[in-house]
Order: sequence, then C-alpha cells, then structure tokens
Amino acid sequence: MSTEQHDTDAYGQELAPALDVKDVLAAAERFPWAVAATGERHWPDGGDFLDVALSAVRTEERAGYIERLEAFVEQHRARLEEMLRTHGPGSEPASHGRYALIGQPETLVIVERMESAPFLLRGQWEKELETVFLDDLEFAWGPRIRLNR
Repeated sequence: MSTEQHDTDAYGQELAPALDVKDVLAAAERFPWAVAATGERHWPDGGDFLDVALSAVRTEERAGYIERLEAFVEQHRARLEEMLRTHGPGSEPASHGRYALIGQPETLVIVERMESAPFLLRGQWEKELETVFLDDLEFAWGPRIRLNR
C-alpha cells in the first residue's frame, strides 16, 4: 500500500503526488558548498520556511521537482557560494542578526522559487511568515524582480 499523498482535480483525476519534505530537504543537503555546516545554522529545523516554499510549487511542477532543484543549484553554484560567503553565518551582515535564512538548506528551495514563481512565493509567504526573512533573502540573492515594498 502506497503512503504517497495525491491530490485530485475538479474532475476527480489524480494529480502529481505531493512533494515529500524529507526528500526535498535531503536533496538540498547534498550541496554542502551552498549551505552552512549544521552547527552554524540559525535554525536546526527550518520546516515552516520549507513548507511555505514548497506550497509555491505548482501541482504541474511537482513531478521531477527535486531534479529541477538540483539542476538549479548546480546552475547557480557561484552565486549561491557568494551569497553564503557574504551574507551567511560568520559574515558581517549576519553578525547584526540579519539574513538568518542564508545557510539553511531550505534556502535553496526558496531562491529557486524566487526565480521560478516569485509572486506565488510572496503570496504564500505573506499568509504564513514574517516577510523580513524573505525580504533579506531577496536582497542578498538579488532576484530579477523585487517583490518587497
């Protein structure tokens, strides 16, 4: 018996399975050059952030999402390394209590969503979390579109 959760559309047809948070997090953890060491992270568990970011993955994007996330991280390796170096744990900006998400594995999903579905991410975020975390991450990442006011 399968334990995967599946959504159905208005006609009762099965849609892509829901993303498994543990699988997505495990994929993000495979990029040690893009995340801070476990002991240096601001939150040992950034589950709320990951849940909101994954809620911005559209149903039709779920199939193959982990592979797309991995390709995104590889494609943006230099940018992610620079962001971790300049704004991550131990950096001058982080010493002032800002940029707390940088270095978290969940951040890889968040920046991927900033690039792929920025308005959907912002809308989901504003319903659930303090926007200062997303605003700081947007500033450090430097997305094409600024969604904060």
